[in-house]
Amino acid sequence: MSENSVTRTELSDAVVREVGLSKFESMQLVDDVLTCITEALVDGGTVKISSFGTFKVISKSERIGRNPKTKVSAKISARKVISFKPSLLIKKKLNFNGK
Repeated sequence: MSENSVTRTELSDAVVREVGLSKFESMQLVDDVLTCITEALVDGGTVKISSFGTFKVISKSERIGRNPKTKVSAKISARKVISFKPSLLIKKKLNFNGK
């Protein structure tokens, strides 16, 4: 896997190595999982993946923002954003200090 990001293809290749499905089946599996997650979030649901974390949609209201460079105010429209809260296991792995 690459250093900075993981692609669908790399996830699919990992499924091929770990599970032994064909390349086509593993790509379909990865696509199906990502589609299920996306659909749940679009429907306003929360996606909890044990030992990984929770994805949640948060609604942000309209507000006035300011360009820090020019100091010009601008209206930022209401929008929805995705929030991710990692599980305790992931937090421990991210903060592992080698002890």
